[in-house]
Amino acid sequence: MNANFEKIAAYIKQHCHADDFSLHIGHVESHETRFAQNRITQHLAGPTFSINLTVAFENRTGSASVTQDDPASLDKLIQTACDIASLNQPDPEFVPSEGPKELPQVQNCDPAAQELEPAKMVDIVQYMIDQAKAFDATVSGLTEKHYSQRMLITKNGFVGYDESTDFGHSMTLKKGTVETKVSYDSKGLARFDQAAEFNRLKEQAISLADKRDMDAAPIAVILRPYALQDLIWYMTWMMDRRMSDEGFTPFTGQMGKLFFGEKFSLYSTLDIPAIKAVPYRDGIASKNTTWIENGMIRNMPTNRYWAKANNLEPNHIFNMYLSGGDATEEQMMQMVPRGLILNQFWYIRSVDAKAGELTGMTRDGVLYFEDGKIRHAVNNFRFNEIPHLATRRILALGPSIPTACSAMLPSLLIDNFNFVDKTTF
Repeated sequence: MNANFEKIAAYIKQHCHADDFSLHIGHVESHETRFAQNRITQHLAGPTFSINLTVAFENRTGSASVTQDDPASLDKLIQTACDIASLNQPDPEFVPSEGPKELPQVQNCDPAAQELEPAKMVDIVQYMIDQAKAFDATVSGLTEKHYSQRMLITKNGFVGYDESTDFGHSMTLKKGTVETKVSYDSKGLARFDQAAEFNRLKEQAISLADKRDMDAAPIAVILRPYALQDLIWYMTWMMDRRMSDEGFTPFTGQMGKLFFGEKFSLYSTLDIPAIKAVPYRDGIASKNTTWIENGMIRNMPTNRYWAKANNLEPNHIFNMYLSGGDATEEQMMQMVPRGLILNQFWYIRSVDAKAGELTGMTRDGVLYFEDGKIRHAVNNFRFNEIPHLATRRILALGPSIPTACSAMLPSLLIDNFNFVDKTTF
């Protein structure tokens, strides 16, 4: 536990006389080394510190934030939050703060990442630059590390504390007309292999050198894990229990029913050390949760207000684990006559929230395969697709790998993915 956090909490407890309060304290130490066109351009370093207080008088609430922890700043924080509450309208959805909870024991802090020196970060960047020059290419990107501490204290007795590390390395390589990107994001350094990362980027660039024009049409796709990740984030956002109960999403009335493809299972888990698992959110303790099991919806994220109003248990998606299979990319290419391999999506947006339809574009390279072999690269595409319907067309799954600090996902072979147009970028 951070001793300064405890000192701040003690001061607020002593001086805040609201009926209820929730106190959030956060501190982040960051280092970011930026590089562009084979040159290191910037290193940013320093802390960010924030204290946020939400108070309630009956069901009138007010919030304020400060970035200093001296008594004068804390007094101002309390007074401002209380003044806002006194002027606010009653909140019909007010829920009292959480009381004491038993929280899971998690390990989100990697000592190697926490102790990573700026000089080593520069060495990583310089290695990538040297490799790019040897490949007659230019590379740009960012290497970053963050050490975070956060705490939540409530008047009703909840005490939560978590510390975590994040290490990230992303880079874009440009060689001639080819431009492509890879990224690494994890709570630790154990899986980071700088040679493997550059080779992944280099091989991706080589595969894109022969690019040909192709019209948009529904076609089988292999979604590599990073492409799948983008779709899953948006889909889970639409799975909100309240929005579904109120009829705004395709999941209305589908709880406990077979709605996704039977090969699709999604969890939040405390049991995989490779991915981060925060111990709480908004006073809700994290626990192992099955969201979708063999296509059947078992749970949906539910906030505290909706849970109380409907006699439900509040829960939240604190990480994403999608169970995979054992199919290799080569085996997937043998399962369909032709198809596309997708590295990444971007600019994903909702088209029809009620139907669950999303649109977006491919990026960082699209490969065309036929008769079990990659033939050449093709242009990028825009898609219109309904993710839960796409899961019903899953033909095979690859092994799950960590794709972000809080996600572990497989590659998927999906039939008839709906592309609607070509893009020029």
